[in-house]
Amino acid sequence: QVQLVESGGGLVQAGGSLSLSCAASGRTFSSYAMGWFRQAPGKEREFVAAITWTGGTTYNADSVKGRFAISRGNAKNTVYLQMNSLKPEDTAVYYCAADELLSKLRVGKSTYWGQGTQVTVSS
Repeated sequence: QVQLVESGGGLVQAGGSLSLSCAASGRTFSSYAMGWFRQAPGKEREFVAAITWTGGTTYNADSVKGRFAISRGNAKNTVYLQMNSLKPEDTAVYYCAADELLSKLRVGKSTYWGQGTQVTVSS
């Protein structure tokens, strides 16, 4: 059974940092692109960041460029999101995603999704 399990969410003050992790299991993800999406209350889920299966190329939404960084572990089945200079508008449930095709992942059509972890940034 394929599972993506996020961790690391929580409450932080504006300007602070959080690090999210996503552990994938149930199959080999070394050839999969992985990424992060988020959904704020009353809004649609939006792309945050993605990383290729090699880890060599990353993509970030304009809203998080210069503040968030995505990376993946050596075993390729874990992906991280380092979030710095957090703003109240970053408050959302953050979801991990994985797909063989980066193009599918970036438009929110990933095959695999985690259950999400809440990030709340207070002003």
